[in-house]
Amino acid sequence: MRLTRAAVWAALFLCAFWRFAVAQDVTLTSRDGRIELTGTLLGFDGEFYRIDTLYGELTVDGSGVLCDGPGCPNLQDYVAELSISGSATMGAVLMPALIEGFALRNGYIALRMVEDKTHFNYSLTDEQTGKLAAVFFFRVTNTDEGFADLLANEADIVMALREIREDELSRAAEAGMGDMTGTNRSRVLALDAVVPIVAPNNPVRDISPGNLARAYAGQITNWSDLGGPDAPITLHAPAPETGLGQAIEDEIIAPAGLQMSPNIMRHMRGTDLAGEVSRDAFALGVASFAEVGNAQALTLTGVCGRALRATRRTIKTEDYPLTAPMFIYLPARRLPKIAREFLAYTRGPSAQIVIRRAGFVDQAPEEVPVDDQGNRFVNAIASAGAEVPLSELQRMVSVLSSMKRLTTSFRFEAGSVRLDAQSRSNIQQLARGLEQGRYDARKLLLVGFSDGEGPAEVNRSIALRRAEAVRSAIIEAAETADLDRVVMDVDAFGEAMPMACDGSAWGRQANRRVEVWVR
Repeated sequence: MRLTRAAVWAALFLCAFWRFAVAQDVTLTSRDGRIELTGTLLGFDGEFYRIDTLYGELTVDGSGVLCDGPGCPNLQDYVAELSISGSATMGAVLMPALIEGFALRNGYIALRMVEDKTHFNYSLTDEQTGKLAAVFFFRVTNTDEGFADLLANEADIVMALREIREDELSRAAEAGMGDMTGTNRSRVLALDAVVPIVAPNNPVRDISPGNLARAYAGQITNWSDLGGPDAPITLHAPAPETGLGQAIEDEIIAPAGLQMSPNIMRHMRGTDLAGEVSRDAFALGVASFAEVGNAQALTLTGVCGRALRATRRTIKTEDYPLTAPMFIYLPARRLPKIAREFLAYTRGPSAQIVIRRAGFVDQAPEEVPVDDQGNRFVNAIASAGAEVPLSELQRMVSVLSSMKRLTTSFRFEAGSVRLDAQSRSNIQQLARGLEQGRYDARKLLLVGFSDGEGPAEVNRSIALRRAEAVRSAIIEAAETADLDRVVMDVDAFGEAMPMACDGSAWGRQANRRVEVWVR
């Protein structure tokens, strides 16, 4: 049996009516009549009531109470609801693709209904019974608006192209939403990157991060200064309130100590930005890796001659320095069962395939043979000298040549010993792999590398301590893993294999890393 479209609309109308009614007073009474709680019903997940009372926000098991009041849900025909708000980039393609993949895998029919430019919803109907099981309500605007909706208690999940900021973090804690940076409160859903782009007929094919920052600060205004024609540069960028626009400020402009020029054409949607740049031979833009479209992506270069291009592999390993993780944030409250099942699905291998097909970078670990890493070893040879002798390079080749590199890497926040957001997610991912026995009877080698600032022996020591810190974090996270079935060692080669030039902050950041090698 399948619901007709009219029946689904009727069910959605009832859902909308209940969402309006839910903010009314209800009384929960224990079945023996001895305990009574009155308050405003904030939510019901099919099993538990969440109410705001004189004693604060309480979660009450629905099996032990009777509900009285206009806001009480229909227990017989309960429909789970989930409100999702935030990034239009994630809401346009990624999240719908995941919901449709989840529905297909779990026997639901997914029906999308568009309300206006920023609102749509997905209804999930059980394919066997024809019963409406859940409605996912979307508001797609930008990351700032997503966090605002969360703080106003109007969103269950935030889609974000940046990490939560300190002021948002403190306000969420004050509102009783818990530590939004905690393991169960934030998660990297997929990976993206900030990519400089030009039109296909523009002869410029590479740019240094320093020159990119100076161009967006208005200090470089002519293409001739970048090796192109004698023509003025037309700048395009995402709107400042979008997560990608803020990522450009954080990752390109701020490290250079500059400010964005006021003479920039701003765009709310990345696809619009890439389209405008692809049609203008003298345009320079910064876009999401997934939204480059017909434009030409530029390679990042440094004065030492090393170049880094945004690809699936370099983004996944964070070898490309301008990675942009795509986050979801959840408040510290219980979500409906079907919502929890959907979130669990997004971690699995099927979801990683969906993410990749949607044009984004998944997080499934891949093993890269040494034969496919020739350019990295070329960098090592080119950088050898008095502080990195031939003997150390020979030791590195001897240790790594029989192994494969995992695309799972670990990097640290600038000026900090704290792992960056993508690396914190990688800790959880590798820990789950250990718990599932994926690496049983195998050897994992955590290898530390450093930048070239300072004495080589000191750098190697620092890199080794970072590798040991990563191993400790993985062991702590892998609570149910049988670690006797896997060998997990650490080693370090310091500055022996640089990824980028040490002459810039972004280059040094790219070089400071802990890689995972397997055999």
